Amino acid sequence: MSTVLETEEHQALRAAVAALGKRYGREYSTSLARKGEHPRELWAEAGKLGYLGVNLPEEYGGGGGGLAELAIVLEELGAAGSPLLMMVVSPAICGTVIARFGTDDQKRQWLPGLADGSLTMAFGITEPDAGSNSHRITTTARREGGGWVLNGRKVFVSGVDVADATLIVGRTEDARTGKLKPCLFIVPREAPGFGRSLIEMELQAPEKQFELVLDDVTLPADALVGDEDAGLLQLFAGLNPERVMTAAFGIGMGRYALGRAVEYAKTRQVWKEPIGAHQAIAHPLAQAHIELELARLMMQKAARLYDDGDDAGAGEAANMAKYAAGEACVRGVDQAVHTLGGNGLTREYGLASLITAARVARIAPVSREMILNYVSHQSLGLPKSY
Repeated sequence: MSTVLETEEHQALRAAVAALGKRYGREYSTSLARKGEHPRELWAEAGKLGYLGVNLPEEYGGGGGGLAELAIVLEELGAAGSPLLMMVVSPAICGTVIARFGTDDQKRQWLPGLADGSLTMAFGITEPDAGSNSHRITTTARREGGGWVLNGRKVFVSGVDVADATLIVGRTEDARTGKLKPCLFIVPREAPGFGRSLIEMELQAPEKQFELVLDDVTLPADALVGDEDAGLLQLFAGLNPERVMTAAFGIGMGRYALGRAVEYAKTRQVWKEPIGAHQAIAHPLAQAHIELELARLMMQKAARLYDDGDDAGAGEAANMAKYAAGEACVRGVDQAVHTLGGNGLTREYGLASLITAARVARIAPVSREMILNYVSHQSLGLPKSY
């Protein structure tokens, strides 16, 4: 894919990460998923090379870059067939929130480990009855004995089994108004009352999904990240990177599938010419390439706006990037599988499992319909239906 709009440093980063990804490849990821294991070797090597923490502050062991660089890392690993889903969560959401709003102690405790991969953090926001409506979050935090007590439930939390802690979105009561406001808490994996249960998924991925139950989880005062009154500002400081990184995840997956399909179309010969010479094969693949390129441009715009400190502009662009990447990924994977015909459904070619995985880019962390709502209301100024 074209990189002429990127700096030499970004191009060098792409090339280096692509080389790392190729050493592992798609079979590495799928074999781990079948065995129920995690990509520990790739995660550790990516951390050692500085790729996992490329967006985190240099003073805490990070690369001093931004979301633009982190998105390149995830996209290139995905394009090589070995995406690391926890990159969306650990350095992008949790690392960013702690770097921006954490205390000095929290930064010293977590950022060096998040940067080199020796520590991992999960993120819990979605609830069974709240879905995409963050205003309906019922996980509550009350002050008690100089600390906090959390109660509630979360679902579809990735990687809790390997994470050292989970950044939980709870709600505290405003003493003046009595209304609940969102706050972020670091909950250690072994905290008493912090239970998890596996959610069985059809999705084939090394990273597992969990439901969490918080039953009188007692935390110290310094478990709170940031200002108790900052609320949505801090929450969206993590959600915008999540959307950008989900776009990177989808673009990388789409590029991998498209690459396999193009390779096949160049060499598969049924009649006189390779099947790629036929427009019925070539044009849909060309269209998939165009759509992935367009999605990448919006992702780059969103990352740039976020890194420049334009949270409002980044919010709009990040939602658009996530939408565009999800659509491009689903259509690209579908066309890739179709190009291979029956071979596209075999384990040998490794594309069929991407059909399910690609849907994630449309559904999580926010559905395409909620993004259309956002653009309708925020970008176009149309009235809300809810």
